[in-house]
Amino acid sequence: MKSVTRLCHTKSIVTVNGQFPGPSIVAREGDRLLIRVINRVPNNVTIHWHGIRQIRNGWADGPAYITQCPIQTGQSYVYNYTIVGQRGTLFWHAHISWLRATLYGALIILPKHLSFYPFPKPYKDVPLIFGEWFNGDIEAMINRATLTGGGPDVSDAYTINGLPGPLYSCSSKQTFKLKVREGKTYLLRLINAALNDQLFFSIADHTLTVVEVDAVYVKPFDTQTLVIAPGQTTNILLTTKPDFPHAIYFMTARPYVTGLANFDNSAVAGILEYASPSNPHHQALRMKNLPFLKPTLPDLYDTGFVTEFTAKLRSLATPQFPAKVPQKVDSKFYLTIGLGTSSCNSRDKTCQGPNGAKYAASINNVSFVQPTRALLQAHFTGQSKGVYNPNFPTSPPESFDYTGNPPSNTFVTSGTKLIVLPYKTSVEVVMQDTSILGAESHPLHLHGFNFFVVGQGFGNFNADKDPGYFNLVDPVERNTVGVPVGGWVAIRFLADNPGVWFMHCHYEVHTSWGLEMAWLVLDGKHPNEKMLPPPPDLPKC
Repeated sequence: MKSVTRLCHTKSIVTVNGQFPGPSIVAREGDRLLIRVINRVPNNVTIHWHGIRQIRNGWADGPAYITQCPIQTGQSYVYNYTIVGQRGTLFWHAHISWLRATLYGALIILPKHLSFYPFPKPYKDVPLIFGEWFNGDIEAMINRATLTGGGPDVSDAYTINGLPGPLYSCSSKQTFKLKVREGKTYLLRLINAALNDQLFFSIADHTLTVVEVDAVYVKPFDTQTLVIAPGQTTNILLTTKPDFPHAIYFMTARPYVTGLANFDNSAVAGILEYASPSNPHHQALRMKNLPFLKPTLPDLYDTGFVTEFTAKLRSLATPQFPAKVPQKVDSKFYLTIGLGTSSCNSRDKTCQGPNGAKYAASINNVSFVQPTRALLQAHFTGQSKGVYNPNFPTSPPESFDYTGNPPSNTFVTSGTKLIVLPYKTSVEVVMQDTSILGAESHPLHLHGFNFFVVGQGFGNFNADKDPGYFNLVDPVERNTVGVPVGGWVAIRFLADNPGVWFMHCHYEVHTSWGLEMAWLVLDGKHPNEKMLPPPPDLPKC
């Protein structure tokens, strides 16, 4: 625990090694990491290494009750994994309840020795982690929301590297400052660790060159503004001005908003400041009189900008960095994503969700019920009876106009269900947004795999026409994708990693309401196609 002050408010928060955000982990492609997590707080804890594929090693993945039981107070667990075929920017965060509000940090994977970036070598690289700050006790907040069935409180501020910046009251001294030199190229590693909001980001009077997303290189392109969803990372090159400028520049982020839920519509700002190698006293006098420039960000609801930006993302698709898109598909799945309601079981006569019910979220009308025993452990030991059912529906139970007039019945079913895949199944998944309680963009994150975003569009997916427009040459490769508001997205991946792998919305509020499911990939025939055995210190439930 650590006491910190933000927005004139001091409270104790859960931290790693007393740091907020937590320490950055820097490794190289091919490195083996041994990270001991010792729990010295009252909460149960797990850590997820977001975007690491964890080849045959779901025991190191981290989502509570999916691949492991949580680390209880006073206990420890060693996350032991090797980084295979990945390099770039990822991050780590808690994966239980809402603890990732303060438990997160950068995970930077450098290229192998004697390997090079497919872009100009940067002068320096700097992680910028976006987060959300809550003045209240966040665990009490989500517990209250769960009990009442209503929506949780929204955050009090956004942050850059844990600091809210000068646009909030009482926080001018809590501002992240990036000091740069003239005529240099910087690699900025952007990470969206916010709980519930996609964010626009821009730096005043500077062009950003996008070169990587989710630790995968992309065809570079220039932009003044970008959008980044929770769970996503984006690397950008920033080339500074050739001469000492006559201004100080704001780096600003604020939400891209869809749906009907409450949100924090404020903006976080950091400062880009040019540092002159000349006399420090002269430098201070110059800086004191310089004007501040602010970027112009898109409108809060600018879906058009988001669509245009995401359309520019393309894999490099070079011999060194090929786009291995599955050209043939063994199994197709159509998954409807959205919000609904469930019966009110509270002691109160009326829950605080819609129509006296509780908020719920679902995939194919199934709202996920968290088990009390880890799914991976139950599968590996052959003791899955009563823990999960391998009968998750592979298409919606009822067809309707998903993005048009919603049905009058908003109730969802519930259960702990998985989709079972034979080893090396080639998979296509279409994720369809629904408008049952309002259309909304959902950032879906898949554990254990990267996937290719082969198509997306608005309205209802047309299985006869839309696949004809899929990009099977150079689609962007990701681990987290935004399902367009009132639309659909199609992904493909090869299920070549045995284990149980979580897939969920990276809005923490939607995960709490059940917008999650899991894939069970069976072992292959050969020894190197089978799950590794669990480590001896695997936590027990």
